[in-house]
Amino acid sequence: MKIHHVGIACENIEESIQDFSNYHTVLHRSPVVRDDLQNAELCLINTDTGLDVEFISGPQVQRLVSKGIRYYHVCYEVENLEEILNSYITKGALLISEPKPAILFGNRLVAFVQTSYGLVELLQK
Repeated sequence: MKIHHVGIACENIEESIQDFSNYHTVLHRSPVVRDDLQNAELCLINTDTGLDVEFISGPQVQRLVSKGIRYYHVCYEVENLEEILNSYITKGALLISEPKPAILFGNRLVAFVQTSYGLVELLQK
C-alpha cells in the first residue's frame, strides 16, 4: 500500500490547477474527464515533488467547496482492494462507495471509506 495521490475539491478545475501552478511545478496533467459513476469531473496532475494531485469538481464536493474545504481525500494504491477494504471496515471505517471502475485511472477499481482521520480512496493496482 502506497500513497497514490491526494484529492482536492474545487469548483473549477482549470482555475484551481492554474492557482496550484503558481506554487508548484506541474510536470504532466491528464485531460479533464467526466466520470458518471463518481458523479464528478476529474483531472490528475503530476508534480516535481513526486506527489500526484487529483482535482475534483461536481456535486460530490460542492458542499465542501461552499464551506471553503479543499483537501478532500488521500488515495492509496493497493495490491488487493477487497482485502484492504475488508480490513478497513473491520477496524471501524465506514464504506462510502463500493468498488467501481474509475475512468481517470484506466477503469481500475476504486472504493471510498470514511476513517477516523478522514476520507480514504483505495485504488486497485
